[in-house]
Amino acid sequence: MPGFATALARRLPGGTWRTQEQTFATFEDQWPAAALLWDAGPARSALLDHPLGHGAVLHGPGGTQLSVTVRPSHPRQFLVAALKPEGVQRHNFSVVDDPMGISVPDDPVRAACAVARRLLPGYLRALEAVRRDARARPEPPHRPSAPAVDRSVTLIWYPDGVVGAPYDSVPADARAVLYGCRFTYDLDQYAFVLPASAPDAERALLLQSVIRLLTAQGIGVDFRHATPHIPAPPSRPHPVGPGVPLRPAQPPPTVRR
Repeated sequence: MPGFATALARRLPGGTWRTQEQTFATFEDQWPAAALLWDAGPARSALLDHPLGHGAVLHGPGGTQLSVTVRPSHPRQFLVAALKPEGVQRHNFSVVDDPMGISVPDDPVRAACAVARRLLPGYLRALEAVRRDARARPEPPHRPSAPAVDRSVTLIWYPDGVVGAPYDSVPADARAVLYGCRFTYDLDQYAFVLPASAPDAERALLLQSVIRLLTAQGIGVDFRHATPHIPAPPSRPHPVGPGVPLRPAQPPPTVRR
C-alpha cells in the first residue's frame, strides 16, 4: 500500500505531491479519516465498513489532498478520493456537487492517468468554487429573528372546535381584521369566535389570513389550546374478599319521632 501511494504521487500532474502514510490500529480509527473525505461513495464506505489497517494521503500543490485506500473485495484495485479543503465551513460546500472518488488499477502509471483525467479536473473546479464562496460568505446565512412586538392576539382552540379570543384580549385595531376573516362577536360568550361549522379547509385559509394581516400591522399572533376540563376519577368500590378488612359498620341513622 505505501509503495503504491508513493509511486502514484510521483506521476500526478501539477507539481510535487507528498505522501503521508496512515496506520489504523483499530477499526474505529478509520472513522475520523472517513469524515474528512469529500465523497460519500465507495471510498467512504471502505473506511466505515471494512477494517483496512492502512491508507495514505497525497498532499499536492495549492492545498489539494487525495485519499488512497485499498478497494475491499478487489485485490488489484485502489480507491482515490478528494479530501475536504481546510478553512471552509459547511454552508460553503452547498455551491457545488461533491467530487466523487474513483477506483484505479494497481498499476501506478495507469492509475495516475485515470486520476488526472477523471478526478482532478472536477476536484479542482469544486475546490475553487467553495473557496470563492468561503471568501464571499464566511458566515452561514442565519435566518433573522422575529421583531419584538408590544401587542399580540392569542387565538384559542376550544374543545368543541371553536377558535376564539376573549373580547378584552384583542387590541382595538385588530378587531376589524377578525371581523373581515369571518370571526363574529358572541355577546353571550363575550368573545370573538370562528364557528366550528365551517369546513376545515375554509377555516385554515381564514386563520392564515388573520396571521398574515395582523403580523403585517406589527401585531403578534399566538395559538393555544384551552385547558381541557378533566373530570375527577370515579370512586373505586371497596374491595372485598379474603384478607381484606371490612369497613366498620355505620350506626343506623337516628329517627326522630
